[in-house]
Amino acid sequence: MEDVSPLIPTVPDKSTVAEEGQDNQDTADILVVDDEKGIRDSIKEAIQIAGYSCWTAGSGEEALKFLEEKHVDLLIADVRMPGLNGFELTGIVKERYDTDVIIITGYGKDFQYEEAIKKGASEFILKPIRLQELIVRLKRVLRERALIAQRRQMEERLREMTITDDLTKLYNMRHFYEQLQLEIDRALRYKHSLSLLLLDVDRFKQYNDTHGHFEGDKILTRLSEVIRECLRKSDSAYRYGGDEFIVILPYTHGKEAKKVAERITASFPPEDSGREPDGSVQTTLSVGVVEYDQGEELSRLVSRADQAMYTAKKQGGNRSLFAGG
Repeated sequence: MEDVSPLIPTVPDKSTVAEEGQDNQDTADILVVDDEKGIRDSIKEAIQIAGYSCWTAGSGEEALKFLEEKHVDLLIADVRMPGLNGFELTGIVKERYDTDVIIITGYGKDFQYEEAIKKGASEFILKPIRLQELIVRLKRVLRERALIAQRRQMEERLREMTITDDLTKLYNMRHFYEQLQLEIDRALRYKHSLSLLLLDVDRFKQYNDTHGHFEGDKILTRLSEVIRECLRKSDSAYRYGGDEFIVILPYTHGKEAKKVAERITASFPPEDSGREPDGSVQTTLSVGVVEYDQGEELSRLVSRADQAMYTAKKQGGNRSLFAGG
């Protein structure tokens, strides 16, 4: 086998590397893994001059211990090391962490670019390493990483737009049915309780006709804020349509759910909205409360909540009504 020296050139002067990295706008944490101290220290120095934070490890095992304590954006690893080699380390890192990997090796005839990429590496560099080239490739990997992160954020925002009501910023009815089915499946699997609240604004049409749709929208927006303030992190709220709202309460029995409904009705409307000039309350809430029956169909659960809400409304509104199974 042809002997390829694994040694790298002396670190270039700081002005040269700084110039190479002058367009770097973002910070990044980088871990260099190589069993030769001189190589990893030289790479570390070049990376730090380029403006990034850098740490080193002398083996794959040491690198994994480091990653248990600290996240890094990029890992640079030699292929041939005692114990865990660079390819094995790459596979573990890509499985466990959101970290990109650059593979370096002095044995180009034994290890090919395609093999490195197949293992999950973002880049493959042969020794002896030109540090300026390493920094250029490192920056390219980090730019691609940033672009992927931005794309994911954009996709998440687009998804949020498809499942969120524009006015209230609560989830919409489409997402409600998807989430309720998931919660029902969990309730069946783990035998835990699940309850539902269906809320409707009393005399909302009359309020809209009197004050206009702009004021009516303010009522709905304020109600969505009241609902959020009364829920736990595990609960979720949805605009069911028009002036109706629905709330999913996992791990909650019916009587506990009724207390949540009472907190919401007691908090709505606030003093500055939903009232006529003479002080009489114009808008209140009717709430139907139901607890999931093990094995009950989704449609029947929602129908029972709807019936309970209409019964509360027929009884004069401004109340919550718990309907047993």
